[in-house]
Formats: sequence, structure tokens, C-alpha cells
Amino acid sequence: MGEGRGETTLCSGAAVGCMKTLLLVFNFIFWVTGIALLALGIWMKVQLYIYMELTTTYYAEAPYVLIGIGAAIVVVGSLGCCCTVKGHTVLLYMFSFFLVVIFIAELAIGISGFIFKDKVQTGFQAGMKDGLAKYGDVKTKTEALDNMQRVLGCCGISNYTDWFNTPWEMKQVGKQFIVPASCCKDGASSCQRSGLPKHYGNSTLEIYKDGCYKLVTGFLESNFGIIAGTVIGIAFLMLIGAVLACCVAKRSRDVPYDKVR
Repeated sequence: MGEGRGETTLCSGAAVGCMKTLLLVFNFIFWVTGIALLALGIWMKVQLYIYMELTTTYYAEAPYVLIGIGAAIVVVGSLGCCCTVKGHTVLLYMFSFFLVVIFIAELAIGISGFIFKDKVQTGFQAGMKDGLAKYGDVKTKTEALDNMQRVLGCCGISNYTDWFNTPWEMKQVGKQFIVPASCCKDGASSCQRSGLPKHYGNSTLEIYKDGCYKLVTGFLESNFGIIAGTVIGIAFLMLIGAVLACCVAKRSRDVPYDKVR
């Protein structure tokens, strides 16, 4: 009978040791995903803002949400490693609870990303029209349009002629059919950007001829899908970790934790 209980305890200890190892591996992956979300949030703030500020459905808080979740994951992941090594049951359950909270938050963000993608595309054209109407008068709109046109190599919404007859163009005394310097190719602001043809056809121009709408919506569609899918995938990883942490906590109550180190 004693030998049977000893064997059972040994088997239980081996099971806890295995789960402990898996949880440590999970904690490392968990910590890395936190770094990835931090980087993603920073990238959205630094890079995507030049496109997002020109849509009527832009939420400036979105990058900060990802940065906040990423930072929380890094902190919780570090604490999770300590909980796993020490084997405190209460701390393991708390760690599991935090993972469930992060799972719900990330799942909501991922689903919102797919929904938000369509809203961005719908609102971008209206936002660009508003940007063209306020160009030169509203600093944020002016800088956003100039940055976008330089980075993407485009001009106007559908093409460069969208700048014709805009309030900004009408203020250019003595010049007609003119576009901003940000439409010039290769960053050369001294290019010919006034007296442009209404229909460029096959003519050679020193400015970007194509508009920004298709480029931006295509970019957002592909990247939002990747971002949302990645966040949802990470969310389910959190759920697996929560279950694993609960199992380790439950088993460690029955088996002295120092025997499985």
C-alpha cells in the first residue's frame, strides 16, 4: 500500500513537473508576444497615423491600447515566471485570471479590427475630400496629406486633377492647375507643378499622377487583416496558458512543489 501511494505521488510529481516546464515555456512565449504587441502599437502610432488621420473613423487611442496591453503582458509574463518557479497556488490562480482578462481584451480588439477595417475604407474617401478642402488652413490635415503623398508616391484622391479648383488651388495667385510640392517625384519641390493638363494621357509629368485612395485602402486592408488575425491568435494562446496555470495550481496543492523542481 505504501509503495502504491509512493508511486502515485511520484507520478503526480512528474506530471506537475511536466506542466511546470510547459508553463515556463508558455511564459517565455507570452513575454515575447508582449514585446511584439508593444512594437506593433508603436509602429501603428509612428507609421499608420499618416493614413489614419485622414479618415473620418480614426480612433487615436487604438495604438495606445496595444501599447498598454503589450506593456501589461511583459509585466504579467515576468511575474508569471516567478509564480511558476515558486509554485504559489494563489499566485498561479491570479496569473490565470490575468490571462483570461487579457484573452477577452485581445479577442475584442481582434474582432474590432476586422470591423474597423471596413469603416476605415468607407471613411477614408470622405476624410481625404475634407483634407483637400482644408489644405493649407488646417495644419494637421496639411501635414497628413503631404506625408502620405510623399511616402506613397501619389497625388490627390483618384489622381492629381483632384487638386484643381480646391480652395487651396484658388488661392495660388497667377497659377492654375497646380498641385502641392509633395506631389513632386523624387522629393524635388522645384518640379513643374502648375499649368498641368486636365487629362494627362501618355504625357510625361514630373509629379505623381495616380491618386492615393486605392493605395491606402489596399495597404490598410492587408495590414489590418494581419494585425487583427495576429491579435486573435495571441488571444487564444492566453486562454491555453490560463488553463495550464490552473492545472499546475490544482496539482501543486496535492504534491509538495519542492519535489518537482
